[in-house]
Parts: sequence; structure tokens; C-alpha cells
Amino acid sequence: MIDASKSIAACAKYYGDESNSVKKYLIEGEKKALFIDNRGPILFDSDGSLSSSIRSSYSKYGFYIFENVLSNEELEDIKIDLEKIRNILPTRPDSKFNHIGGPALGVDNKALNLIWSKPLGDPLGGTKLANGRHQIKMFEPKASKEAPDFTPLILLGSLQFSEACLRTYAHPELLRVAESINGPDFAPFNEALFIKDPGIGAAVSWHQDGVTHWKSKDFNEDIHGFNFMAQVYGSTAVNGVWVLPGTHKIGKIDIKKLTVESGGERLKGCIPIICNPGDVVICNRQLIHGSFPNCGYERRVTVNFGFHKRSSVLGVKGGGIHSASQIFNSDVIERRSRVLGYAIEARKQRFPNEDHYIYKPFNESNKVFQWNENSLKDLKDYNLDDLSI
Repeated sequence: MIDASKSIAACAKYYGDESNSVKKYLIEGEKKALFIDNRGPILFDSDGSLSSSIRSSYSKYGFYIFENVLSNEELEDIKIDLEKIRNILPTRPDSKFNHIGGPALGVDNKALNLIWSKPLGDPLGGTKLANGRHQIKMFEPKASKEAPDFTPLILLGSLQFSEACLRTYAHPELLRVAESINGPDFAPFNEALFIKDPGIGAAVSWHQDGVTHWKSKDFNEDIHGFNFMAQVYGSTAVNGVWVLPGTHKIGKIDIKKLTVESGGERLKGCIPIICNPGDVVICNRQLIHGSFPNCGYERRVTVNFGFHKRSSVLGVKGGGIHSASQIFNSDVIERRSRVLGYAIEARKQRFPNEDHYIYKPFNESNKVFQWNENSLKDLKDYNLDDLSI
């Protein structure tokens, strides 16, 4: 497991008079996170469903850490693509050019791709963005004089920019997990890269995902779906996501009130998600979660993608966070699902000896996909149809 002790000490110094309490919070959270029994390899029962012990742990805590899911080969592919992406990012939020003067990533896209922040900032907290779900603003430490003016935080629609991430999206064991939890006709949600560079990575204020079903008569712990969070470099108490276990079952929570009861932004009972490279977290979207600014030494890049129950999206008007609000009829769901078809075919080409996943809706409709240059063009702006609920 990654040793973040030096980063914890370095991070605490950014908080001035509160440095000792911050250090204590990070260390105690890390100990609690490593104590609970919710990590291990992906396992399935004899009937093909997700292991009942894993399913029970995921239901209890709202997250589970699947260890050693991505091979070193797959991780290297992702890292190569990440470097390519970094080389064509805009030089700043208002720029259409990359650092060598060429057209920047996403410059001619219709959909929003990059969310930026000032170094160690919290661009979403306490604002009306994302329907105001980030209710409080996290402390924003002062970055070093060498820090850039802006740093990328989230790359949306990421599968159109990285074939390696597209292939990971079709990882057969992860898709079997999705089927076990959301049914064989599960539907896509949204994909993104979360970028938390050392010394500048921004915070993501405490929040619960999900907009549409909080007051539904059919409300349950899985109604807003889940995210897979694949770790490229690992995650620690300093750079990783923190969660408040069990809150995915409660319903919509007043985070401002929790902050007052906790005496500040360091919410009582929260723990960090501690991972090694290649681990993949399944995280319920209703769970309270967030991350502090990355004041430490380790980088984090998370390959983020999620899935829904089809019943949660079919005929539902979208929440308008990840895409413009629209009614998700069967045509929209089918159009958005094509990304999964391309992903499965792309993965077949890269890992031909692997038992690839068969997606039931494609099998029933005899839908056939091919992965080639034209397929890549068809992915442009696919996230305009993100099934955001």
C-alpha cells in the first residue's frame, strides 16, 4: 500500500494553525480506511453473480475496492494516452491552442470537456454549478509561487480522447459487476478523468451525486447508479476521495448541517479511499464524498465511468448536470450505449485472448459494432447524451 506519511506532513503545513488537527484527521482516517473489510479481488458466485460477501460489503459501506483489476500492460497504455492528452491541453481555460501552438484538445467540440481550477482551489464548492449540489466551499490553501495560474481538474467525455480508457471501459469483469448490480440491460452514465496533480490539484467539495430520484416512491440505495474509479497511480489520504460510509441509504443530506456539527469541513466519520495502481473502486453515487486539495507529493488520475439501472433512466427527464436536460427515451439510451459497443470491440483488438463481455441489449437486437478510424470519429461529442440523473 502506498506510504503517504511524507505527503500528510507536507499537506498539513498548508493549513497554518490547524496543521496539527489536519495531520491527525488524515492519519486517523487512513487507519480507519485500512481497517474495514471492503477490499479484495473481483469474485463471483457459482451462479455468475457478484460474490454475496462483496455485494453485502458494498451495500453496507457504499463503496468497495477491487484490487489488482488493471494489469501493468493496461496501466501503461493509459499512461501513454494521458501524456498525449497533456500535450494537447489548452494552455489556459480561454485558449484554443496547446503549448506548442497547435489546436487544443476539444477545441471544436460542442460538449463541455475541461473543468479548470486555480491551483489548490475548489471551483465547484458553494456555487450554483452542478445544480448547487456542492453545498460548501472547501478551504483553498495558497499554492507555491511556481504554480501555474490554472490547472485542469476534470476531463469530460474522456473516451473520445483515449482509446486506452475506452478499452478499460469494456473490462469484462467490471461489466459483469455492472450487470450483477444493475441488471443485464444496464445503461451507461458518464465518463471522465479526474486529475489531481501534486501541489496544485484542486478540491472537490463534499456532495452526493444524483438529482432526479431523491423523492421517488421507488427510492432505494441503487437508484442513482454507481461509478467505477480506476486508479492509474494509486490514491492516498492526501490526494484521494473521502467518503462517509453508509450515507447512500439515507436520502438527500444537509451537508451544511453536517459541517456545523463537525466543526468544519473535516466531516466526522469520513474515511479516505486508499488504493494502489490498478485498483478499481465501485462507489455508490448517493454516498457523501469529496476530496481535499492535493497539497502532497503524489499525483492522482482516476479513470471514472459509471452505469445505471435501465429503469432509472428510461422515460426520465435528465438532471441537467453532465448534459442538457432531456427525456431519456429508448432512442437516446441506444445512441448513448453505442460507446460501449465500440469499447468492447476496441478491447477485443488489444486483448484478443480475453473472454470479452457480451452486452445483452446488443445481443438481442443483433447490433454489430466495428472499431476503426470511422468509429473514433463517431465518438465525437458522444457525451452530449450522458444519461445524467
